Order: sequence, then structure tokens, then C-alpha cells
Amino acid sequence: MKITHGGWLAEANPLSKLSAVFLLTLSLALSVDWVSGGIVLLCLLAVFPLSGVSWATLFRRIWPVIIALLLAAWGTALAAADSGRVLMDWGYLSISEGSLATGVAIGVRGLAIALPAAILVLTTDPSDLATALAQKWRLSPRFVMGTLAAMRLVGVMAEEWQTLSMARRARGVGASGSLFSRVKANLGQAMALLIQSVRRATRLAVTMEARGFGGKARTWARESSFSPRDLLILCYGVAVSALAIAVSVAWGAWNVVWAR
Repeated sequence: MKITHGGWLAEANPLSKLSAVFLLTLSLALSVDWVSGGIVLLCLLAVFPLSGVSWATLFRRIWPVIIALLLAAWGTALAAADSGRVLMDWGYLSISEGSLATGVAIGVRGLAIALPAAILVLTTDPSDLATALAQKWRLSPRFVMGTLAAMRLVGVMAEEWQTLSMARRARGVGASGSLFSRVKANLGQAMALLIQSVRRATRLAVTMEARGFGGKARTWARESSFSPRDLLILCYGVAVSALAIAVSVAWGAWNVVWAR
């Protein structure tokens, strides 16, 4: 997947963005509260225009996550222990101020974790990431290149799934019938895609080995380097994480995960 977005973040080193995402995720993983998640979320939305990605593109990428988080927040609000004033009571199920706050915290924190990951994916070219991992973090080039090939094949598999669906639909397979027959047809289609993927992976592995991807000495077409832009990204990640924790503690909402 070649990145076509030409935003400010797209020109940064992938490792600086990856490190900033790790810092933000670490601060959110320490506590279950809506304040720290809300701070991180607001700070990310403030710098999102720097990515060069449209809001419509972002929504198309993360709408399944948004739906899942809404359901998770709702389920948590129903299942969490009641505390404070009861807002809704349906007998066995009820929502109180405390359970609602817990549900909101889960939803906000989940979105604050998903958003930086989505921005990282949308503004990072896989080839640049692989080059940076091998050059700067000294990871095995063989492992990095294999991972890069797998990442690029994910998009190919999605396209092939659509092609197989259209071909089977043209033959009248899986387009109608009972739920059991449709599930059976989809399982058959998944098996065909799996076999095709294994064959492609085998051919790709042989090809990469023949072209020297398993050798010890390696040269790179592009040099991965850091710039003041990357330092700003790292500083922003540290500052947002520290701000989220400080505001949450000052607000009295800091709720350490292992103390629950």
C-alpha cells in the first residue's frame, strides 16, 4: 500500500511516529478513566490536519472500530457495578452514574488508542517503515522484508476475496439460499483464498531467496534518517502523555488498572 497523502506527518521518519504512538498507548494503558483518554483524543484531533488525510478517509478506515467501541461502552455501562445515582433501571439491568462513567472511559480510551494507530498506518509507507526498522533498530533484514511482503499481500487478499465473490455470484453460488448454505459457500471461498495465499507465499519466498534477501550483506536504496521534525513528534508524544496523566491525577479521575 503506497502512501499518497502528502501531509507533514507523512514525511517524518516512521520510527518517530511509532515511538510517539507507543508513548500515548502506554499512558492510556495505565488507567481506566475518561479524562486521560479525552485529553489524548483532543490533542490528536488538533494535529490530525497535519497528516494530510481527509476526515472522510479516516472515518472509512475506523468506522468498524467506532461501532465496536460504542457497543463495548454500552455493554460496560450495563455490566459494571452500580455506584452513585441510578440513571436507568430495567430490573436485572441498570445504569448508574458510576457504571456510565466506566463505560464512557472504556469508549474514549479505546478511541484514543485506535486513532493514533490509524494515523500511523495512513501516513506511513510500509517500505519506509521496513527500511527504518532494519537500519535504525537493527532488526533482521530477512524478518523485516518478510513482514513487509506480508503487509503488502493483505491488500491483494482483500481484492481477491472480492473477485472470488463476484465469480461465485455469477455462477449462482452463495448469492441466495438459506443461512447455512451461505455460510457453507463463504467457508469454501475462504478455503480457496487460503490455498491461493499459501501458493503465492511459497512463490514469493523462493523469489526473495533467489534475489538475495537471505544474504548477510545488504545495501539499501534509501537511507533512513531523523530530522528536527521527528524530534518534535517525539516531544509531542511525551508532552501529551504527561499532560493526560497530570490532568487526570489533578481531576481525581486517575484509576490505575492494577488497583481495580
